[in-house]
Amino acid sequence: MRFRSSVAIDLGTVNTLVWVAGRGIVLEEPTAIAIDTAVGKVAAVGAAADALADKEPQDIEVIHPLRDGVIADLDATAAMLHDFLRRSRRFGVLRPNALVCVPSGATPVERRSIVAALGVRRPRYNVRLIDEPVAAAAGAGFDLTGGAGGFVVDIGGGTTEVAAVAGWRVVRARSLRKAGNAMDDAIAQAIRTEMGLIISQRAARQLKMTLGVTGGAEGWAEAVGIDAGQRTPRTDYVPGGLVATALEPIVATIAAAVHEMLSEIPAGLAEDVVRGKIRLAGGGSLLPGLAGRIETAAGIGAVLVEDPLRCVVRGAAEILERRGDLGKHGGPGLRQLASAQAGPFVSGYSRGWREMTAGSRPASSQPTTAATTGMPTRMNSRFCVGTADSSDRPSSGLSQA
Repeated sequence: MRFRSSVAIDLGTVNTLVWVAGRGIVLEEPTAIAIDTAVGKVAAVGAAADALADKEPQDIEVIHPLRDGVIADLDATAAMLHDFLRRSRRFGVLRPNALVCVPSGATPVERRSIVAALGVRRPRYNVRLIDEPVAAAAGAGFDLTGGAGGFVVDIGGGTTEVAAVAGWRVVRARSLRKAGNAMDDAIAQAIRTEMGLIISQRAARQLKMTLGVTGGAEGWAEAVGIDAGQRTPRTDYVPGGLVATALEPIVATIAAAVHEMLSEIPAGLAEDVVRGKIRLAGGGSLLPGLAGRIETAAGIGAVLVEDPLRCVVRGAAEILERRGDLGKHGGPGLRQLASAQAGPFVSGYSRGWREMTAGSRPASSQPTTAATTGMPTRMNSRFCVGTADSSDRPSSGLSQA
């Protein structure tokens, strides 16, 4: 029996991956949860919940609780994570460590919501956060020890992370809230406008991966949806040019961000970037023709990393193993959440971190409304989670993690 287990979590807008020390990646499921609204309980989580999306079964609400890479529904995220971690948990004597990847542009409130979500139910975790570009760089094969650096573009479902990293730290970064989901929405809207066909997000995603910005090998793909005029099911052939045109504004924004970020990197990092090339990670990097567009915009080589869907969680796992534990002085690239009193940079655990993990925030400073914190002040307010009794549920949104 391990005395302390450790997990790395890539909490993505579309998919969530969990790595457990000694076991590797043990869970890879859609970031989705289905609620039975008739009884207020969880009906399904992960793949089973995502399979019901867009089908609107009676008394079932399918929630994708992350938006643009950050938590949009705290209750649903907490319930979903509880189920995922229960399935992947390895029991130990001490409180387990959890290293969670977050977008580099996430606000302090958005970061605290992740800590809160992991503290809502037992077992509670020692939570640390890491910026996604650092984890992606580690997973992409960059050796960041000794101050070495590299350049990564991580295109997920909710955000695109464009960053230069060095020595396990972010040098320059830009987080675009335009990524895979925005591409799907653009395709669905274009097909409805031009062809009068209403398609699901799943169908739009399939067209995206088949046709991409090149139009595909055959120049068209079949899609099934609802006729916007007659409101009956219809099958049609979608031209590749229509999909490429719908994707162009988003692809151009990503390419422009890469060019802009390269223009801002320090001269001392230029050689590392040129020799290491731009490395593309995340599910969105599989878009046909995207690597060529980025290479043209950047003027240097761009390569797709091995297994891009699992790149971020692999990197987080590597960082977790390098550190061994999440002790007093933290580890490479680990982000700390400092309180206003302690200032933005504090060695070891900051005062703000202790308040979140130990639940010791004075009553006078507790947030009173969701408007001031960006999250509910009580957990599980909309539906029951599992079968544990109410004593397992803390009353404060910023609870023990």
